[in-house]
Amino acid sequence: MANNSTAFGYLLPTREVVMAPGDPDFGSMIGLAEAAEGYAFDSVWCGDSILARPRLEALSTLSAIAGRTKRVKLGTAVFLPALRNPVVLANEVANLDIASQGRVILGVGIATKTPTVEKEFNACGVSFRHRVSIFEECVTVMRKLWTEPEVNFDGRHFKLDGISLGLRPVQKDGIPLWMAASAEKPQRRMLKIGDGWFPNSTSPEAFAEGWQQIEALAKESGDDAGRLHKALYTTLNINEDKAQADKEMREFIEGYYNTPFETMSRTQSVFTGNVKEATGWLKSFIDVGVQTIVIRFGGPNQASQLELCGKEILPQLRG
Repeated sequence: MANNSTAFGYLLPTREVVMAPGDPDFGSMIGLAEAAEGYAFDSVWCGDSILARPRLEALSTLSAIAGRTKRVKLGTAVFLPALRNPVVLANEVANLDIASQGRVILGVGIATKTPTVEKEFNACGVSFRHRVSIFEECVTVMRKLWTEPEVNFDGRHFKLDGISLGLRPVQKDGIPLWMAASAEKPQRRMLKIGDGWFPNSTSPEAFAEGWQQIEALAKESGDDAGRLHKALYTTLNINEDKAQADKEMREFIEGYYNTPFETMSRTQSVFTGNVKEATGWLKSFIDVGVQTIVIRFGGPNQASQLELCGKEILPQLRG
């Protein structure tokens, strides 16, 4: 049905376990990650936020999972490098790559412009106003530290004088950095400093259109769009009962973002339907060239959604 090269990822509910009453059930994250590997998912992912949308910390959570899995890649969807010092972060991520024997993918973003995110940046001592240029320098510095024997860097925010990182990633070209890049400026930035495109496209048409835009920009700037890995982040609720799926999805999105569903669904990739319809939805993205699909399940029962997808949908897509 689809080519065999499409990879499938599962986004762990690291925010939902923190939102639930009582102490966060960390063990359930390990269990879900192991289950995903058992169902032949290719990767597991964690989101990132410190204060704005509290959740389990991404890198240490993935580190625990690294010790309990063998094959799945370990990704962030998406991480906010600007909230951290790039030398410290490059060291931590290199350590995770060593712990997992080279399985790390870093999905990175600049953070959305909302009052809660601005408050988060201020509390972490980082200028919200300069978050884009801080992000660019962070990513550039990390890439250099991972791949160069000695780094000199004279930026607006960071200065490095003959610095070598003691910990080097197992991945010799450094950790792959994927970016959402939905507008022209971020797309130009991604062509210069990114390794993958990782949007939350609302439809296959929107994905194809975005990719054409990236190719056009690359042609103009002389960059190679072909080297970018094409990924997608999408939220599913698989249920024979469409009304129930819609109800669960609405409650999930509104609880997660504290924003009306209608507002979020205009910019987010969300889909509700039965196994056949969900399979068709995912296949339509594969048909427009998506190489990795990272799935988040929008609903209260993660384990059953994961099983349904792993047993009934992925085998069909893998043909």
